[in-house]
Amino acid sequence: MKHTHLITLLLVLGSLTACSEMNPHPMDMTQAVQNAKSNADHEALAKRYEEAAKEMQLKAEEHKKLLSQYESKSYLYGRHAQSFKDHCQALINAYEKASEAGLSMANMYRQM
Repeated sequence: MKHTHLITLLLVLGSLTACSEMNPHPMDMTQAVQNAKSNADHEALAKRYEEAAKEMQLKAEEHKKLLSQYESKSYLYGRHAQSFKDHCQALINAYEKASEAGLSMANMYRQM
């Protein structure tokens, strides 16, 4: 189950990198996960997953603001307004899902 959550998180985060700029990982996550043995190692992983979750939540908030703009002034965007709204909503959903997955992974590493 732990590996399923990790794979899901990595896939979601990987797909979102195409849509936004993200800060590079300060650590090689694959190596860190494989080498985690001590409480400090697991805590460092938990913190990194929390940081990633916060980044995803910030991106979701940015897109919520954009969505609000598209909804309140859709006349400025002509026939593309609905596409912009749909795109923003899809990104919001993806970022929120990634954030939840990151927090879930952080909690699992804290329990180890």
